[in-house]
Amino acid sequence: MTQIEETLAHLTRTVEDLSDVVARQEREIETLTRRVQMLLEREAERQSEGGGGVVIGDERPPHW
Repeated sequence: MTQIEETLAHLTRTVEDLSDVVARQEREIETLTRRVQMLLEREAERQSEGGGGVVIGDERPPHW
């Protein structure tokens, strides 16, 4: 019986630890998602203003 109680306590602790990790990762993902969205919006504004400046793939800069 003691063995089962110890195993249960260990598993309970593991589940709690994993829950904390998942909660932290969720917050980090939300933060990173917001930052990526801000960067995408900023880049879209730059391109709409005609200041592109970023070469994508085989696209050549205007001076070529």
